Amino acid sequence: MRTFLPALLASTVAAALVAPTPPAQPPPPQQPDAIRTEVRVGDLGVPPRLAVPDFIALSPDSETAAIARTITQVLRDDLAFEREFDVMPRDATATVPPAKSFADVPFDRWRELNADGVVIGMVEKAAGGIKVQVRLFKVTTRESAFGQEYTGTANPRRYAHQISDELHQQQRNLRGVATTHLTFDSDRGGERLRGTVENRAVKEIYISDYDGENQRQVTTGKTLNITPTWSPDGRSIAYTSYRRGPPNIFISRIYEGMLEEMTKNAESNFLPAWSPDGTKLCFTSNRDGNPEIYVANRDGSNVRRLTNHPENDVTCTWSPSGTQIAFTSSRTGAPQIWTMNADGVGAPTKITNEAYCDRPTWSPAPYNEIAYASRTGPGNDIKVISMVDRTVRQLTFGEGTNESPSWAPNGRHLVFSSTRGGKAQIFSMDRDGKHIRQLTKAGTNTKPDWSKESVGPPR
Repeated sequence: MRTFLPALLASTVAAALVAPTPPAQPPPPQQPDAIRTEVRVGDLGVPPRLAVPDFIALSPDSETAAIARTITQVLRDDLAFEREFDVMPRDATATVPPAKSFADVPFDRWRELNADGVVIGMVEKAAGGIKVQVRLFKVTTRESAFGQEYTGTANPRRYAHQISDELHQQQRNLRGVATTHLTFDSDRGGERLRGTVENRAVKEIYISDYDGENQRQVTTGKTLNITPTWSPDGRSIAYTSYRRGPPNIFISRIYEGMLEEMTKNAESNFLPAWSPDGTKLCFTSNRDGNPEIYVANRDGSNVRRLTNHPENDVTCTWSPSGTQIAFTSSRTGAPQIWTMNADGVGAPTKITNEAYCDRPTWSPAPYNEIAYASRTGPGNDIKVISMVDRTVRQLTFGEGTNESPSWAPNGRHLVFSSTRGGKAQIFSMDRDGKHIRQLTKAGTNTKPDWSKESVGPPR
């Protein structure tokens, strides 16, 4: 068993950064058996029908019972999110008598309900925390198809997220996103900027679970802190901050309570984007006049200018291979999406030709697409362009203005901001534009970014 404690703030950055309590993770799971059976069915691509009855609280106390309920509900939601399993409704699973152990699962009853698999979970108190055991049984053969055990002090939601991701990987060969996180900027604190002519709201950086739960504030700069982006390892967030006056790029190492000032230029530096290997960032700067795209090492050294044009070049994003960068440029009139080599060598290529395009984000492998915001009327909508054949598909259709898309690390979902309900809020949707879910409600929330890896302290 391992206990994880929140990182303490260094006194030198206490006024600038709040280190969120790290989402404690279960230690590496203990494998009870060598389990290799898979729950796969159907020749027509029908997903396995999965029952997830309530986890059993083996310890007779209200806290354990509450933990068991939380794990059950969050796991059901996580499994339903990817749509790789047909998760049976709770009212159907509630008709089957609960198992008291892994040895007395009522398989005949589950077979009557046409379940292909059933997930049985047990929760009990353990030294310094809880122990969670989970099995996936194949109903027709009564074989174990998946089995894990976790002991630690993690939040119950974290156990459910871990189980979901491991089930998806082992059973469906899919990288799940339940243990990933979001970051975004928000004015929900209600504070106003001081000493400015314009009456503007303070914006701070927040993080949350992938489903919008567990929202926590990261910065306390009482200024404009915007456009956050996760480092590839999920340990740091780069963002634009006006804390020194003109905008500059800072990096918060959020689980260590440390703050790095990447750019210290007297001019404006903003809109950072990490390279896939995490060693560099591209960003926009007007240090040489008008806004251009630059790249620098993570520590701010070796700054190189990549674009050179009298019109504005902004909002860069890296290809998954790190060999190309997409960006927005107005060099031919209205802003459009362009691509260039990551070293800046050669002429950029324009890939869109619309009324107005901005905020490109390159999808992860195996997809090779760029999502972006496109002006379709009085507001913007989210579109996706294939980098293979340049076909474009539209995902949102005029409900408010929709901006700042960011891909999930498996490429199956997007997070974005939208004013469809009034103030801008964060939403997620599948890569086909379906199953839109609102994730934030307090204040105005914009510029989301989806982490590429599970977020939290190392195991």
